[in-house]
Amino acid sequence: MTELDLRCYVITAGHGRKVVEAAAAAAAGGAGIIQVREKSLGARALLDFTLEVARAVKAANPMTRGVVDDFVEVAAAAQIREPGLVDGVHLGQDDLPVDLARAILGPDAIIGLTTGTLELVKAANDVAEWIDYIGAGPFRPTPTKDSGRAPLGLEGYPPLVETARMPIVAIGDVQPADVRALAATGIAGVALVRAVMGVNDPRAVVETVVAEFTAGMTKRPA
Repeated sequence: MTELDLRCYVITAGHGRKVVEAAAAAAAGGAGIIQVREKSLGARALLDFTLEVARAVKAANPMTRGVVDDFVEVAAAAQIREPGLVDGVHLGQDDLPVDLARAILGPDAIIGLTTGTLELVKAANDVAEWIDYIGAGPFRPTPTKDSGRAPLGLEGYPPLVETARMPIVAIGDVQPADVRALAATGIAGVALVRAVMGVNDPRAVVETVVAEFTAGMTKRPA
């Protein structure tokens, strides 16, 4: 399993130069992973945009890892086109099975999987050998993605952490003010979309999130 810094996991929204600049600023602030999520583009345009984001992110912070949402073929094509820029893929429950994604992308790729219920986490455990982390949410209802699952709230994460065989990232309208309490639940990180991509200073927000998460980790039960 790939060693990852999941404390602040940033997901892009939309496309264009401002998104690229925000992703780069988030990387400079210490985001461990930047996920490119854009469902309005065709495969070729998404490949070009993903590579554009990845170039900017790696220039801002070579330690930040880049993944693309849903599209294994785009991640694979990016690895061929410009090796070392795009590190993997994040998959939903209806996307390509994780074992096939691993076979396509290879042993060093990052592969994440969306969950959000105890049943989904248990199912993810069955394929844990192919997964680096799981996303779990929503933390609270969010306008950016309707999963159909009930919000977890703070109290929903400890049972998932106890069950999961891989690190968990909380997602779903997470705000910087939530991060310290979420970190205390035992999760490995938080994913943010609007809280980072929709502000004037993404770097400052990410720096705050990383600091708050690190502080919250000290509040975990012994």
